[in-house]
Amino acid sequence: MISRKQRVPFADTSKLPADFDLERYKVNGKVVNIFGVLINHPKLLRAWGRFGAYILSNEQTLSAREREIAILRIGWLNQAQYEWEQHVRIGKTSGLSDEDIDRITKGPKAGWSRHEAALLQAADDLFENSVVSDETWKTLSERYNTQQMMDLVFTIGQYNLVSWALNSLGVPLDEYLPGAKK
Repeated sequence: MISRKQRVPFADTSKLPADFDLERYKVNGKVVNIFGVLINHPKLLRAWGRFGAYILSNEQTLSAREREIAILRIGWLNQAQYEWEQHVRIGKTSGLSDEDIDRITKGPKAGWSRHEAALLQAADDLFENSVVSDETWKTLSERYNTQQMMDLVFTIGQYNLVSWALNSLGVPLDEYLPGAKK
C-alpha cells in the first residue's frame, strides 16, 4: 500500500450545528477518521452517507461475504490503505478468512470458486476498463438476478469513489487499525 500525507485536517466538531448527530460517527467514543475529515463538509457527508449506508446494509442484495470480496478487491487495486484496513476487519466478521483476504490481493486466478473469481474479475474489469466484461457478466448472471448485478456494480463503484477520496484527502488510519502510527 502507498502511504499518503493527510491533506484535509480533522474538522473542528465544536463548530457543528446543534442538530448534527456526531455520535453516529463514533466508535468507542471517538470519531472515526474518515468521518472526522468528511465532517468538514456536512452536506456532502449526509448525502454520501445515505448511499453508503445502503451499500453496507442488509437491504442490498449481495451477501456480506460477496460484498466484502468486491470492496476489498477494489480497495486493493486502488492501493487505498484506509479502505483496505477497515474492510479487512469487516470482511472477517462477514466470513472471510485470512487466507481469503490474502488471495484477494492475488486476484481472480488465486484458487477461487468460479463465482467468487468472477466477483474479483468484475472489480478488475471496472478498474481497468470502466465496464464489466461480457464474459464476467455472463458468469455472474448464472447466479445473480438483475438487482444483484446492479448492486455489485454500484458497490464496486461506491468503494472506488471512497478509495479515491481517502487517498486524495489523505485520511490517516484510525489508531485501532494495523499499520496505524502509534
